[in-house]
Amino acid sequence: MTEIQEITNELIKFRDERDWQQFHDSKNLATAISIEAAELNELFLWKTVADSEKVDSSKIKEELADILAFSFLLANKHGFNIKEIMLDKIRRNGEKYPVDKAKGTSKKY
Repeated sequence: MTEIQEITNELIKFRDERDWQQFHDSKNLATAISIEAAELNELFLWKTVADSEKVDSSKIKEELADILAFSFLLANKHGFNIKEIMLDKIRRNGEKYPVDKAKGTSKKY
């Protein structure tokens, strides 16, 4: 069993013990991801770049865990292999942003 599957299994166990699957349709899972991402952004709101690097790491971990939990549950709901979809996205980004054009710059080309 992979680490990703182990985490997903624990999430499903937690969810099922509480009878929450009924609430975990695609729309609500996607909305939950967005809300948790907003909570992560809130940690950095109105801070300078320097101050944003000093945000409490335990709070960052907590919000990232929420985002990942709902992301893993949404992927599981649709039968997506997280490793495969991530590696595919990295490959496609490599084609979209080749090193010779994208290295060291955030400008569109």
